[in-house]
Amino acid sequence: MGMSIPEHVAIIMDGNGRWAKQRMMPRYFGHREGVKSLKRIVRYSGDIGVKILTVYAFSTENWSRPAGEVQYLMGLMERTFSAELDELIDNGVKIRIIGDISSVSVKQQKIWRAAEERTKDNNRLHLNVAFNYGGRMEITAAIRTIAADVLAGRLNADQITEEVVSRYLYTGDLVDPDLIIRTGGELRMSNFLLWQAAYSEWYFTETLWPDFSVEEFQKALDSFKQRERRFGRVTE
Repeated sequence: MGMSIPEHVAIIMDGNGRWAKQRMMPRYFGHREGVKSLKRIVRYSGDIGVKILTVYAFSTENWSRPAGEVQYLMGLMERTFSAELDELIDNGVKIRIIGDISSVSVKQQKIWRAAEERTKDNNRLHLNVAFNYGGRMEITAAIRTIAADVLAGRLNADQITEEVVSRYLYTGDLVDPDLIIRTGGELRMSNFLLWQAAYSEWYFTETLWPDFSVEEFQKALDSFKQRERRFGRVTE
């Protein structure tokens, strides 16, 4: 039997567009409903003792979507941060943006960094929002920084271990995900937390993200409880 509550849960929030299409609505309706799902999962995670929640909000590949949809997503994230920040603070949520945010407007960067600053001392739930994030990009950036530190004499090449590489990632000060959930029925990683997911347990559901309820989340947690995590070891 595994641990009762995973310390770190990560979620690939997939299916907003299909949810809207099923209802013959524009895709942005699905994204708007997806925010409601995120709010209830954040709240429930804090209530049950999950310590870290990482959500895949916008990938490096998502820029290839129609310009109008991308513009709507940028505005939705900005509005959500502004509207929900006080409640997140009241609920003890610490926010961190992981990814390259240099591609968004200075106004948005300031809003997100202000959210990080205002919540930095909260410790009930650590919420990582992966924006303009890609696992390969993250690893590549870590390698560049490691190489620069070696050239500058701050790090010896023979000191580079898996633990050292982990510290150079966006999540370097956090434990790796215990459980990764993907909604929407697809069975792939989609360039999400490639390094950190080495020993994570995965849970896939056909449920589209806007329909992902607390009850569905609990099903994933119950499945996790039944698993024996071996980390590559043989237990017989």
